Amino acid sequence: MKANTKAVRPFGVKDQIGYVFGDMAGSFVNLFVDAYFLTFCTYALGIDPGWMATLFLVARLWDAVNDPIIGSFPDRWRLGKSGDKFTPWIKLFMIPLALSGVLCFFKVPFEGVALHAWVAFAYLLFGMSYTGTSMPFGAMANVVSTDPIDRSKLSRARSIGGGLVGAVALGMVPVFCFDKNQNILPERFTILAVVFGILCILSYILLCAMTKERVREVRKEGEKFEYGKVIRAALKNRPLLGVMFATIGSMLTVTGSSQTYSYIYKEVYHNTNMITVSTVAAIPFMIVVFPLIPKLVRKYGKRNVILITSAIGLLFSAVKLFFYIENVVLYTVLNICSMIGQTAFTMLIWALVSDCLDYSEWKTGVRSDGSMYSLYTFSRKIGSTIASTGIAASLGLVGYVSGLNVVQTPEAVTGIYYVCNAIPFICYAFQLIGIGLIFNLDKKKTDEMYAEMNKIRAAKAE
Repeated sequence: MKANTKAVRPFGVKDQIGYVFGDMAGSFVNLFVDAYFLTFCTYALGIDPGWMATLFLVARLWDAVNDPIIGSFPDRWRLGKSGDKFTPWIKLFMIPLALSGVLCFFKVPFEGVALHAWVAFAYLLFGMSYTGTSMPFGAMANVVSTDPIDRSKLSRARSIGGGLVGAVALGMVPVFCFDKNQNILPERFTILAVVFGILCILSYILLCAMTKERVREVRKEGEKFEYGKVIRAALKNRPLLGVMFATIGSMLTVTGSSQTYSYIYKEVYHNTNMITVSTVAAIPFMIVVFPLIPKLVRKYGKRNVILITSAIGLLFSAVKLFFYIENVVLYTVLNICSMIGQTAFTMLIWALVSDCLDYSEWKTGVRSDGSMYSLYTFSRKIGSTIASTGIAASLGLVGYVSGLNVVQTPEAVTGIYYVCNAIPFICYAFQLIGIGLIFNLDKKKTDEMYAEMNKIRAAKAE
């Protein structure tokens, strides 16, 4: 790799703001679908949760095929004349992503096979379109700057984007899409999907305008991309395997908890307004945590910060799981406190991923950002698959009945409570194992790696 020979402004705040918009862009559609697609289909369309579990499983198996393929596109081909590796692919897929979000929440006048085929088509289109934007966006951090500190800033900026959408935009959903009797209003979901789709496209445009790719990959003449080398390098990349294992757990909460909020607050506490309270309360929580994380990282290292905060999250999650909390306010407070580990993990994970990609180059001398990153994001898809499939299947097992205005049995309500609260507990167990036992890049080894990488890159630049 070498720096772009054209005059490009130095890395700065503008790049970070652009990266905030980049994560907001995908989150407008992805978080909305993750949180409410199952709710919309079971309540508004009356689809059986068992069938939804099958759809989620099949869709993720398809992701197992198309994720590595789409993720390798930027490594194989360049689009346009800009010389940018990832930005053109984001521009290509951003409109299909926005459209797919609308289709997922469109109450079509179909029944039977036609209805189920429509739901499957919309969800598969969403999955492929999101892969098309999220893969290049995530890997883009490695060509914006080679400085680990700059990448940490991009990782933190990314956490802000998704956090804002999750807390503010998704916080509007219960207020706008449920009536005073806690019943959902299907047409309101469609309206929000259109709004979020427009915001998605605008945010991606701002990303491409504000965050610049500065690093160019130089290939020898006649050199071909070999995906087999990427797979072999990934299997030998212990830090990456640890991050992938931890991320599976993280996605159980990101996807699972967001999907179950509407069920637990509607059926257990009969108060969907508390969903808004819970999500909006995350804003001041993030404001407090945001300046503390960099200070803690400088003192203890990224790995130790994740381990400490995940242990705290595990403790609060255990209280919710093993003690049936009947008071909705107390439950919400415990739920917010339990998210400290997930907040820290989200702020630091993308910096860890960049470290893992550099580790691969350090050990093998070969760099394939897009393809290697696609293998990491596949672990995110696995976590989402387990969450979506497991939750939908579990709802059916505990006796949940689909449809509007259905009164659930006491046994089903109790089952919903334990299904919802087992998710974050399992999440933190995965994070502690992945980062504590498998991931082996501590602060000392990371500093050593970057010292050697800087010498290697300087030699290549000459």
